[in-house]
Amino acid sequence: MIVTTEEELQALKEIGRICAGAVDIMSKALEPGITTLELDNIGRRFLEDNGAQSAPEVTYRFPGATCISVNEEVAHGIPGDRVIAAGDLVNIDVSAEKNGFFSDTGASFAVPPVTAKIKRLCRDGKRAMWTGINQVKPGGDFADIGNAIGDFARKNRYSLIRNLASHGIGRSLHEEPAELSTWPDPSERRRIAEGHVFTVEPFLSLGGEFAEEEEDRDWVLYSIPKALTVQFEHTLVATRNGPVILTLPGGE
Repeated sequence: MIVTTEEELQALKEIGRICAGAVDIMSKALEPGITTLELDNIGRRFLEDNGAQSAPEVTYRFPGATCISVNEEVAHGIPGDRVIAAGDLVNIDVSAEKNGFFSDTGASFAVPPVTAKIKRLCRDGKRAMWTGINQVKPGGDFADIGNAIGDFARKNRYSLIRNLASHGIGRSLHEEPAELSTWPDPSERRRIAEGHVFTVEPFLSLGGEFAEEEEDRDWVLYSIPKALTVQFEHTLVATRNGPVILTLPGGE
């Protein structure tokens, strides 16, 4: 999607704030003893109370309003009876639709007490995302995003999951520009246009390289090789004044 009117931008900001608010309220409820289904229901109610609906549910019939991935799960974790425990690493990913506009955001949270290594992984996962976002400018190369994140990961001795990419978004959950690499990709030749709407969502890992489903577990993705992984994601619009982040809580 290319934003061409102020009305479109405001509609995108509205659904972006709603997605961000869902992640925020779910993260505040995250504590030992809560199940992932209970956490999902909190997110579902927030979306519904704000006139939005779950994008993966209506688009792909995903079995949950949100994706909640715990520890060994990298992405697309299905809400259920899994009980959150102290020390868990939990990713909350929320995408939703309102009035024909879509947004997508996510973040990883460590449930105390956790090791210093996991604290650093969460901190650096967020830093990796912002490193990529800071490359966004009309006329720039999409490859600059993955190159910058790759440099950050290498310097800080992390790996990147190389088959879970960022994507265009706006009038649908996944649209052109599709499969935007958040790792160095020599084949990436596309350029960023003014008004382009897309996500930046690196998966920073303690050794994982790829993500795959396991047998008998539809949807849920695990790292290959197995390693703890974090994801941080924002939806943004590329403008001549810099990227406009659509998925900040309260439109901060």
